[in-house]
Amino acid sequence: MSVYEKVILAVDDDRELLKMLDSIFQKAGYRHILTASSGREALMLWKEKRPELLILDVMMPGMDGLEVLRRIRRTSRVPVLMLTARGEAEDRIAGLEIGADDYLAKPFLPKELLLRVGAILQRAYPERNRRAELAAATVDLEKAEVTKAGERIPLTARELQLFEKLYENAGRIVTTGVLCGAVCGEYWQGYESTLSTHIRHLREKIEENPSRPVSLVTVKGLGYRLHLKEGRKG
Repeated sequence: MSVYEKVILAVDDDRELLKMLDSIFQKAGYRHILTASSGREALMLWKEKRPELLILDVMMPGMDGLEVLRRIRRTSRVPVLMLTARGEAEDRIAGLEIGADDYLAKPFLPKELLLRVGAILQRAYPERNRRAELAAATVDLEKAEVTKAGERIPLTARELQLFEKLYENAGRIVTTGVLCGAVCGEYWQGYESTLSTHIRHLREKIEENPSRPVSLVTVKGLGYRLHLKEGRKG
């Protein structure tokens, strides 16, 4: 299962921040985001939904994030990212001692949040032998390598980043903005022409006829869609 399919529970008493977190994750391709505005609500959702990652604010009225973490750690090693006020070293140390996997100080950049969450999920739920079977080629995402007609062709770092985003959303449209963001982060405007070049190079490596692609197709005015052979992921 892709990390983008994991259930994430974000907990903070600031409802505007929760809306922002939901928007950040949805735009990045995550599809199962839960939110809670108190420690007690977080524990209820934890018991009912069993999320695969918690983003937990330390400073909350009533039951704070550290107490929520203590209770969860009695029975579970689910990964937890703590949100702390900038400069509050004691909170960070306490969270790590109780069993937090990482912490992030407020205010934070969306890109840093996504990078930390992605790293935690990949450590906690590693995907093995990720291989994409296409009509004319096989892509080994672990080796960053394409096998086509018996030939092995390496992918560049940019090509791998783009292919991973397409692979994680195989069968669905991935917009130009999302693909540009996967490579450049939130400041991707103006990258569209360079993206077209990377897409062309990818097609040269994975398609039998790059000028008439069947695996990596253009959705006019929106972006691109990756078709796997018989819908299979390795």
